[in-house]
Amino acid sequence: MELRALLWLTAGGSLIIFLLLMMLGRRKGRMEAVTAGSGEEMQSQAGYKGLWQHFLLRSYSLALRTAWIRYLLVKVRARMSVMQMYEERTLRIQSMQMLYVLAGINAAMLVGLLVLNPGVIFALTSIIVAAVIQGLLLELKVNRMEVMLLEGMLSLLSGVRHAYQRHGMAADAVEEAGEDAAEPIRRHAGFIHDALTDSKPAEALEHYYETAPNRFLKAFAGISQLIMEFGDQNKGKGSLYLRGLGNLTGEIQLDVLRRKRLNYLLKGLSFIALVPVFFTRPVERWAISSFPLTEQFYLSKPGLLVKAGLLLIVLISTLLLQKLKGEEEYAARHREDKLNWEAKLYRLRGFRKVALCFIPLPGSRARAHLQQLLKDSNHSLSLELFQLRRILLFILCTALAVGGAFSMHWKSKQWIENEPPAGYTFFGSLSSQDREAAERAVDLDKQLLHSNAIRSGMDREQLKAEIRRTAPEGSRQRSAPELEPEAASARIIDKLNRLDREYFKWWELPAAAGIGMAGYYMPYLLLLLKRRIRMMDRKNEVYQFQTMIYILRELDRISVEEILEWMYSYAVIFRQPLQKCLLHFSHGSEAALLELKEEAGLEEFRQLIDKLILANEKITIDAAFDDLESDMSFQFEQRRLHFEKSLDTKAELGRMFGFAPLYSLIFGYLVIPLIWMSFRQMDIYFEQIQHL
Repeated sequence: MELRALLWLTAGGSLIIFLLLMMLGRRKGRMEAVTAGSGEEMQSQAGYKGLWQHFLLRSYSLALRTAWIRYLLVKVRARMSVMQMYEERTLRIQSMQMLYVLAGINAAMLVGLLVLNPGVIFALTSIIVAAVIQGLLLELKVNRMEVMLLEGMLSLLSGVRHAYQRHGMAADAVEEAGEDAAEPIRRHAGFIHDALTDSKPAEALEHYYETAPNRFLKAFAGISQLIMEFGDQNKGKGSLYLRGLGNLTGEIQLDVLRRKRLNYLLKGLSFIALVPVFFTRPVERWAISSFPLTEQFYLSKPGLLVKAGLLLIVLISTLLLQKLKGEEEYAARHREDKLNWEAKLYRLRGFRKVALCFIPLPGSRARAHLQQLLKDSNHSLSLELFQLRRILLFILCTALAVGGAFSMHWKSKQWIENEPPAGYTFFGSLSSQDREAAERAVDLDKQLLHSNAIRSGMDREQLKAEIRRTAPEGSRQRSAPELEPEAASARIIDKLNRLDREYFKWWELPAAAGIGMAGYYMPYLLLLLKRRIRMMDRKNEVYQFQTMIYILRELDRISVEEILEWMYSYAVIFRQPLQKCLLHFSHGSEAALLELKEEAGLEEFRQLIDKLILANEKITIDAAFDDLESDMSFQFEQRRLHFEKSLDTKAELGRMFGFAPLYSLIFGYLVIPLIWMSFRQMDIYFEQIQHL
């Protein structure tokens, strides 16, 4: 009861602090609205919307002054900046609004979970689950905004097509279509038009590429700039610009369909994976009320291991689902700006020496395998930092396992001291008389176990005498057989023997090291899963390259280097190899292309590079890709089949990851306790038969 009151006080105090910060921010916002000025400025700030925006802006400035709130705010802002990079005021308002929504949902969920099961361990579990749900809600919001942007881009391209057919000017068509478009695509159309009409359009487009939220906007801006630079081509097939817009529209439509179908197939699986956390305590209460003997299992070491394993399965399943439906484009754009905590630790001499000891030797197969795995999965860490992460996870998991072993021994001792006598009621609930008798027996056992006169190896007759001296008057009545010296002595001897066995045993250290090894190999297994997921999308990106090269090859003055630059700005999976090729291209074009071919792990991409090698010095680009037009229909069907297969594979993996915690809850929290109760019941029946 004291712990419940403490948790309620903590939750209430957090709510009061949250309301005080909210009132303070609103008061400052109103004061600024009153003192800001008069006329149009006052009119713009009038009304609830203006006050709410002022409150959010003031809350933003206050949140930056608190360390832990600033960390959450920066995380939300980094994710929201994908869509609102150019409007600082709008970005702050939306980031703070999203933070308030997440804080409210997390607070309500934490209070609900703590009411269901007040406890320190469950409170820590609830905090972890709240952090996971916060990430899920944030990803859901951002994915919805990204789909809205892509759908807005479809309407923009349709408007550009009609405007270009009227006056034949790419920049004017972008400007005219952007005026009729909705936000936020209207803002991007304005930026693209400004870059196209700039005195140095190439540099202006480079600046836009750095902040563009997706590769389709980059491709649209790049095609428009190429048409303005080289002119439109019409070789009996219609306008090159319009055909390029048509192909780009098809790519966007396919991506929108992919996102929507993937969201539909994986819809709700992340929350289904979190459901067992909310139902562990209700299931446990139902099992104890229906089968009282199962309480011994839930409070024993196997029960604690089942709880810890269930929580671990929930966290791993949620992490794998996020990896499964996560978008690579966001990670690729923000990878270089983030300094990993492993890099900070690697600067320290001690950590660097430890990491170097676990790195495979140069030239070994293990080193080549890890390097290729990091490359195929497009991981941001180097081999040294990746090994350092694995070592730290090994140490952390081993320490947690050792600490958990000591904690389980301590909890087991507490349970043994408070364990009631073995009853004979297996179904339903205990009567009030049985419950009172069990409580009297537990009080007697605790008094004897804490007595200095009771020790291990004590003679049974001496123990009976001590029980007669310690037991209260009337304890030897037939109405209380649990307090009889014979039954109490057998019970005390059993508890003493069990207490003597509750210590950290030698084999628990290798077991903890085994758990540490599982943590050591977890990043490696995640890389294997990520590579498998990325392999599904590698062909799709090559097909996108071929679709756009089909348009670019008709430009007379286009070069191989310009095609590589365009591929780099459009690429996600092959971004790093293309960047390396462009850096080495000026020092030897053929060598750079051959190196790019060797680094590519996909046959279709290698064939594409072979054609670029031919077009670099021997034949024209149009001649190198002369068979591309005839293969477009076949590639489209092949791409559609690959698209279906990729989605089916992800859906199958998603269902497996999503329902694994629910199956674990049913099997670990219902089936295993009932099986354990059955064996325990058989033991008690055998003991009764032996005493007949």
